[in-house]
Amino acid sequence: MEILDCPDGVSRCASIVKQGGVVVFPTDTVYGIGCDPYSDSAVLRIFSIKGRQEDKPLPVLAASLQDAQKLVRLGKTGTLLAKKFWPGALTIVAPLADSKISAGVLAGKKSLAVRVPACSCTLQLLSLCKYLVGTSANPSGLPSPKTAQEVSLTGYDAILVDADALIGTASTIVDVTGPTLEITRQGAISAGDIQKAIR
Repeated sequence: MEILDCPDGVSRCASIVKQGGVVVFPTDTVYGIGCDPYSDSAVLRIFSIKGRQEDKPLPVLAASLQDAQKLVRLGKTGTLLAKKFWPGALTIVAPLADSKISAGVLAGKKSLAVRVPACSCTLQLLSLCKYLVGTSANPSGLPSPKTAQEVSLTGYDAILVDADALIGTASTIVDVTGPTLEITRQGAISAGDIQKAIR
């Protein structure tokens, strides 16, 4: 397992991802574990490393709103929220637009959770990878790590460490697949702020 520092190790980390590897990296919410969302074998490794049930879909991080719109159909509400809160701690579940995404990421669903993170280290990595599976780097059911030292997982290929990462609360998750918006996890962004944004 390689220990890489941000920003010097970003290009090495990106090449590991492109070769089908699994990496741990900082975000603006918690430390995440990720891989190429188009690689079935890498996605399966994430389920195995985390001990995560394979019927639970995985979120994908994108470098920009434009990139996210190639993955999902955000619609009017989703686009409004993305413009207001991205980059930032809002994950949006929307109907899938890119059928090449690994079936493991989707876990049988026709929707995908996407986010553009507000962490310069992650955005540098995404500028080279474009997309990354981005789920918390903890064994399923245990607290999410806020520092590299708190990452207790094993079996991944590299960890990207950023001493300057401002890590906070897990992202709020909203679902815009149905006729009305649904907040499925309350996180860093309040329900009140979300309602205000779409009003």
